[in-house]
Amino acid sequence: MEDFFNLDNLKEKYDLVIIGAGPAGLTAAIYAGRDLLNTLVLEKNFPGGQVSSTEFIENYPGFPKGITGSELGNLFCEQAVRFGVQIKYGQCKKLEVKNNYKYIYIENDRLIKAKAVIIAGGSQPKHLGVPGEEKFYGRGVSFCATCDGAFYKNKTVAVVGGGDAAIQEGTYLTRFAERVYIIHRRDALRASKGLQEKAFKNNKITFIWNSVVKEIAGENKVEQLTLYDKVKDKQSNLDVDGVFIYIGRFAETEAYKDLLELDDEGFINADESTKTNIEGIYAAGDIRVRKSNINQIVTATADGAVSAKLAENYIDDFSEITVKK
Repeated sequence: MEDFFNLDNLKEKYDLVIIGAGPAGLTAAIYAGRDLLNTLVLEKNFPGGQVSSTEFIENYPGFPKGITGSELGNLFCEQAVRFGVQIKYGQCKKLEVKNNYKYIYIENDRLIKAKAVIIAGGSQPKHLGVPGEEKFYGRGVSFCATCDGAFYKNKTVAVVGGGDAAIQEGTYLTRFAERVYIIHRRDALRASKGLQEKAFKNNKITFIWNSVVKEIAGENKVEQLTLYDKVKDKQSNLDVDGVFIYIGRFAETEAYKDLLELDDEGFINADESTKTNIEGIYAAGDIRVRKSNINQIVTATADGAVSAKLAENYIDDFSEITVKK
C-alpha cells in the first residue's frame, strides 16, 4: 500500500468505484477485480477500515487461532490489489448522476466518472466523550459485545445505554461476565418491552438509573468508572473490568443526502439486495439500514459480495444516456 497517497495515476473513468475500504468495500473489490472490472476503492482514513483498529478477532471464519485486526485488514487489501484493484486515499464530497454515469467529487476538485458505485463507508459508534474513553479503547472500552464479550469470562462489566442494542448486548454479556451493570441516564429504558422483561429477570444484571459516566480510569486497562447520579446530585465509583458503550451509531452520508434515500438516522435505505433508489448505486455494510442491528465483519463481507455481483450485472448492461438538446 505504498502507493496509497499517490493520486497521480488516478484514471478519469472506471467501471466501478467503491467508497470505503473496510470489509464490505474490500470484499466488493475482490469480487469486482476477479471479474476483471476496472475498479477503484477510495478510503478517507486507512485501508482496512475499523477492523484494522480492532485489537484481536476470534470470530471470523478461517482463523481458528484468531487474528489481529490489522493483519486481517492487510490481508483484505492484499487480495484486492492482487486482482488489479486500485486503493487510493480520497473522500467523496458529492455524488451525482449524469447520462447514467456516476460522478464522484473528491478533494482538490478531482472528479471521477464510473458506471456503478458501491458505497461502503460503514458507520461509527457514538462516543461518550469522557476522559479515558479513547485511551482505553481496545483495553476495556468496547462498542461490540459479540466481538469482545468472550474476553470477560467471570468478570464484571458495564453497559452504557438504554435502547435495544444496549439491553440486547447486555443480556448477551451475561453468558460470560459474572456481573453486568447497565447504566442509563434516565429512570426507564427505551428498549422494546420484550428485551426489557428478559433483562429484568436476569439475576446477573444490575441497573443503575439516572446516571452518566464522567470518567473511565485505570492503569493499563479499564478498572473503574466515575458515575454521576443526576437525581441525587452525587458522584460514585464503580469497579469494572470493561465497559461497552451503546448510545447509538451514525453514518457519514452528507455527500449523498440530495441523491439517495436515507432514514431518519442518516443511514442509506437499501435492503439485503444492497440496491438504493438509484440504479447502479449500491450500499454495502454498516452504512445501509440493517433491520437486524447485527453489524459484524462477516455481515459486511456478505454485503460486499452481493453488491459486487449486482454491480457487475448492471455494468454488463450499461448504456450511456444521450441527452438531446
